[in-house]
Amino acid sequence: MRLLDRLSAGEARTYLPDLTMTPRRRERFDSDLAKERILALAGWLSVAVAALHVVIVVFGARAYRYFGAGEDMARQAEAGSLVPAAMTLAIAAVFAVFALYAFAGAGRFRRLPLLRTGLVAISAIYLVRGLSLLPELAKYDSGAVLPRHLAFSFTSLVIGLLYVTGTVLLWPSLSSRRRV
Repeated sequence: MRLLDRLSAGEARTYLPDLTMTPRRRERFDSDLAKERILALAGWLSVAVAALHVVIVVFGARAYRYFGAGEDMARQAEAGSLVPAAMTLAIAAVFAVFALYAFAGAGRFRRLPLLRTGLVAISAIYLVRGLSLLPELAKYDSGAVLPRHLAFSFTSLVIGLLYVTGTVLLWPSLSSRRRV
């Protein structure tokens, strides 16, 4: 199948544009690629968050305290309990699944079940976490909130906005029905 045929079938997003494309078709190709990059960036940021959780397990109690997991988790880690590590690795796995959904939505991974629903839910999770930035900012002057907690919330908000933007822009192509 020629590249132009694949483009019109909507399945060649990862291919380079054909030199014989009309300017209008090339513009549409470039536009779709830009939209996919937004969701792919969200996926890579989710990979980074997952990797950070693995690093937290490696560094142990100090990292649990620094990243706000709570004193109880830090004490359990110091005592040699596997519970904090297991919980943190499970959270890392969830973020890895978030990344897979972003990559699937961007056309860089095979289509996953409930892709649209998953991307909307992931967007909501990141946005809810990110919107905690507002009350944290209100408490910041009193010293009740550390600057790093503001950074964590801001990061979540940015990732959530990337997921939402990529999902909205690619919504028609995320349909479970393939167009031919």
